[in-house]
Amino acid sequence: MLSRKGIIPEEYVLTRLAEDVPEHARYRARERRARFVGKNGACNVAHKNIREQGRFLQDVFTTLVDLKWPHTLLIFTMSFLCTWLLFGMVWWLIAFAHGDLDHSTRLQRDPGEGAAGAPASFVPCVTSIHSFTSAFLFSIEVQVTIGFGGRMVTEECPAAILVLIVQNIVGLVINAIMLGCIFMKTSQAHRRAETLIFSKHAVIALREGKLCFMLRVGDLRKSMIISATIRMQVVKKTASLEGEVVPLNQIDIQMENPVGGNSIFLVSPLIIYHVIDKNSPLYDISPTNLHHHEDLEIIVILEGVVETTGITTQARTSYLADEILWGQRFVPIVAEEDGRYSVDYSKFGNTVKVPTPSCTARQLEEDKSIMDTMTLSPKGTMRRRSVKLKPKFTISEEPS
Repeated sequence: MLSRKGIIPEEYVLTRLAEDVPEHARYRARERRARFVGKNGACNVAHKNIREQGRFLQDVFTTLVDLKWPHTLLIFTMSFLCTWLLFGMVWWLIAFAHGDLDHSTRLQRDPGEGAAGAPASFVPCVTSIHSFTSAFLFSIEVQVTIGFGGRMVTEECPAAILVLIVQNIVGLVINAIMLGCIFMKTSQAHRRAETLIFSKHAVIALREGKLCFMLRVGDLRKSMIISATIRMQVVKKTASLEGEVVPLNQIDIQMENPVGGNSIFLVSPLIIYHVIDKNSPLYDISPTNLHHHEDLEIIVILEGVVETTGITTQARTSYLADEILWGQRFVPIVAEEDGRYSVDYSKFGNTVKVPTPSCTARQLEEDKSIMDTMTLSPKGTMRRRSVKLKPKFTISEEPS
């Protein structure tokens, strides 16, 4: 009404009406496909309604290693405190049962000498135990083998000697389990995977006249990954001929790399590529399919043995449909300078546009004339020599 009277312009009224739309309704159309594997390699899977929780207790060590650091440190502290308190209570009960806490029994006469006998000293089970606090301190000294010298077990009570042996064994077992757990958490294989990097985006472009899916992988450390292998899978929702719906169907895709096979020599960053042919699950993918509504996710898994520790590590990442760039390729980042090869990681994920047909690999294979209509740029060099006396030359196109 205000816009009809000329008080408020029409464009402001339309803007206000758009703002009045509920937020969940506005952003419902922009919902993105949930990742199966995150960019950092974490699996986006929530395990619910697990009824057999006791199976985790059958493998206590792995359960402790898988816990988060605050929970692990809490269990580490409580395991020692509980055993110190428990055996402190046992030492206090032994002293109480033997009468070590009763001051009237510290001096007693020798029964063999009668009433006229000389007074004999009272021998306690543990010396210098006067209260629960002193019993707790003695428990700590026994388990961590401190031995200040003020308290010690005597031969008066066999039960005290037995408790001493049991507490030492229990303390050794707890030390072995907890220290082993801390060591395994600090040396877990996924820590090494933090320095294994993947390009943020994948690309699809022509290589040797065929459409290829390409990504770049690199290692920031000088220590190598031995027997490194890489594999890729396409995760998408599929349905069988019988009507069975598979929400996360994992399809392996064949890869090509400079070394051959799935093994790679990861000394410098490599471009791993997959030729999109008739056996590829990307055979019918075109630029129109590369949007956030497309049910497509490509998972990349890099495995190998850490050279310094011998532990097998695994690095993972994934690419959704809108993270795949069509008609682009990675820029060269390896150059020869002063007799050695240098890698410029500032350009690790940089890409440039290249002529690429906007059709599927199926259409490109069926219609060879598509390639004839394209103008391909001249091939560029992959490395640059920094030699001062090298003659300079330029490449120019011949006049038509």
